[in-house]
Amino acid sequence: MTPAARLSAAIELIETIDAQRVPAAKALKEWGTAHRFAGSGDRAAIAGLIWDVLRRRASSAWIMDADTPRARLLGMLKLERGMDADAIANLCHGERFAPEPLSAAERAALTSRTLDEAPPHIAGDYPEWLDPHLAKVFGDDRVAEATAMASRAPLDLRVNTLKSSRDKVLPRLLHLGTEPTPWSSIGLRIELGADARNPGIHAEEDFIKGAIEVQDEGSQLAALLSGAKPGEQVIDLCAGAGGKTLALAAMMQGKGRLIATDHDKRQLAPIYERLSRAGIHNADVRAPKGDADPLADIRASADLVLIDAPCTGTGTWRRNPDAKWRMRPGALEVRLKDQSEVLDRAAALVKPGGRIAYVTCSVLPAENGDQIRGFVGRHSEFSVVPPEQTASVLWDKAEAFAAAALESPEGWLMTPRRTGTDGFFVSVLKKA
Repeated sequence: MTPAARLSAAIELIETIDAQRVPAAKALKEWGTAHRFAGSGDRAAIAGLIWDVLRRRASSAWIMDADTPRARLLGMLKLERGMDADAIANLCHGERFAPEPLSAAERAALTSRTLDEAPPHIAGDYPEWLDPHLAKVFGDDRVAEATAMASRAPLDLRVNTLKSSRDKVLPRLLHLGTEPTPWSSIGLRIELGADARNPGIHAEEDFIKGAIEVQDEGSQLAALLSGAKPGEQVIDLCAGAGGKTLALAAMMQGKGRLIATDHDKRQLAPIYERLSRAGIHNADVRAPKGDADPLADIRASADLVLIDAPCTGTGTWRRNPDAKWRMRPGALEVRLKDQSEVLDRAAALVKPGGRIAYVTCSVLPAENGDQIRGFVGRHSEFSVVPPEQTASVLWDKAEAFAAAALESPEGWLMTPRRTGTDGFFVSVLKKA
């Protein structure tokens, strides 16, 4: 397919997503099935266009002064891809599956309109109802922070130190353009262009043998900031597919007791194979059975309980750009209730002197600092470990991290703009 034909296909797909209200991933999959002639490069390029339009949906429509699939695509090409009106016109010539030529109004919009007068939620590309929440945490920087959350994320890997080291793995993955991550000493990063396909990590020998896992650097740092140590009893209370469980196991060096559970046993399905591939032998996966508590035998005995809390996922908008447009205020209220409940559950599991590490992939204060203040108000035996103390686990990177991340009395907030990671909040609480 020509670049122009890819634009036409993208417009068609956006029309489908709008009309049928289907997730973008589902629409892309169905389109690929119905258009077998499109090669893998074509599918990757079209997917890149769709995700970029979703990332810059509001600002693109503003630039074009029209909220249609075509207008959003044209506006995105200017804002996200940096193309001027002439370059866009060269693709929109109306011949051989290319989009129709630019109208006079479209060329004028591409030439003259800017985001200078756009409201913050338009310039930052997020739902208007979220503006007070983002203003509370970022203030006048919220447009810049949200714009960074609308960029494409790199592909980050975590080296499994139970099987290898970053110095050994890095040379074997240089053919993928791999570089060390800036903060995590066990992380690797692959930067991806707008049209780039995700590399076949799952086919790499290091992945097959369990030496690497796909994990955003922010998620790696969240595990590191928990301070899990060899010999401790550690509970991953919302383990899901096991990403942080694996990271905790490596930190524990195979020593101690690691328990992984989740309220939804379906979320735990991938964890068993991942633990086996990673060579982890001290982990006990406890799936819920009926109404029985899988942790009924544990009372005030854990050194560390990690809560990878259910949240709105606002910190992952780079990877899930259509999720932010489907998000509704009611979803936040549900998550706040879930978070309070899981924090209260964790309190009963921690021994005196033990810790809770509360983690979200959200940037919203209601899910982060507000939750921690509410928890301490309900459980006076817990206090927040000073954030600068938790950052000491990053060793020589601690000072630079503290300067980059957003610190509050309750913990650390990482963002794409500040730390180059997904948005993550981390708070560590200690029981008296």
